[in-house]
Formats: sequence, structure tokens, C-alpha cells
Amino acid sequence: MENESFDYQQIDNTFRPKILRYLTHMVGEFEAEDLTQEVFIRIISNLSTFRGECRLSTWIYRIATNVAMDALRRPFHRQKIHFIDHRETGSSVEKHIELREKAPSAELRLIRKQMNTCIRGYIYGLPENYRTVLVLSDLEGLNVSDIAAVLGVSLHTAKIRLHRARVKLKKELETHCNFYRDEQNELACDLKTAMEQLKSS
Repeated sequence: MENESFDYQQIDNTFRPKILRYLTHMVGEFEAEDLTQEVFIRIISNLSTFRGECRLSTWIYRIATNVAMDALRRPFHRQKIHFIDHRETGSSVEKHIELREKAPSAELRLIRKQMNTCIRGYIYGLPENYRTVLVLSDLEGLNVSDIAAVLGVSLHTAKIRLHRARVKLKKELETHCNFYRDEQNELACDLKTAMEQLKSS
């Protein structure tokens, strides 16, 4: 594919929402919008050098990952991500469970959305190499081959890293949540009751 065939506006329309979501998962809402703008500045500056060695989407995610890693490694990285406090215990957890059991479908969906936010909180707490592969795989839907290309590692390394990240996340979630794949095959969870958490610890 020749570079002249790229329509930057179409690229922006297609990928900006995805990259904003990705960077929100990686660095938090506070910095995601500014970093998304930085990603698209880099895309504009380097699109003429893209030779099609990989898919355009892979190339864009690679740029976004590099931008995210640069931000995370700054001495004064301003983390500001919002999620349900996973240290929540006692009556507040019981209230979630009680509401979940009585809620109509609209409220249930809202609660499940909050639970997904809780999972993202645990993902955000993982080391950055684990966090990156989990976000790319479970939240962005990339396959392992694309993840390897985005990260510039071998397929074997990407598989091992993703496996270890999932094991580590599973260990955290088993203590605090009942987790599963929902009807869209997305990772979701329900908070355990205080008694369940005590048994898991």
C-alpha cells in the first residue's frame, strides 16, 4: 500500500477513540487526552515513513505504547485513575451484593460496569509490562501476534508475558472478586462478600 493512499482524517476518525481508550487504561484519564494528541502528532510526522511491514493498526498501537511508556517513566508522572477501591470491605460490599441481587437489568448493567472498573484498577496496579499485554489483549482485543509486533518482542515472549500477567491478575482477583467472561467475552467481576474475601485471604 502506497503512503499516498492513506487518508489521515479517516485514520484519525477510526483510531482516535481507540487510542484514547487505550491510553486511559494505561495512564489514567488525567493524562490520556494530552497523550492521545501526542500520538496523533507522531502519526502525522511519521506516516510518510510507514512502509507496511506491519498492519497500520499495529504501527499506531506501537506509537501509543511508546508514548504511554515514556509518560509512565517520567519522575513526576501524574497518576489519576478512578476505580472502585478494592480495599472496600464490610457493609459497603454487602450493600453492593444486596443491590446486585435485587437490581433490574439496567441497574445490573451499571453495577457490572463498576465491577469492570474495579478490574481495571487491579490491572493498573500491575507492573507496566504485564499491564500493557493485558490491556492490549483483554481490553483492546489484539491477538498475541499483534501484541508481539506492537511491543517488538517475539511471539514466544508475548505469550509468556501474557500468561504470567493473567496468572498474577487472577491471584489478585481471586482474593477480592468473583470474576468471569461476560456475554461479550469481556473480563468482568462481582465483588465478593466480606466473608468470601476473608476465606480467600
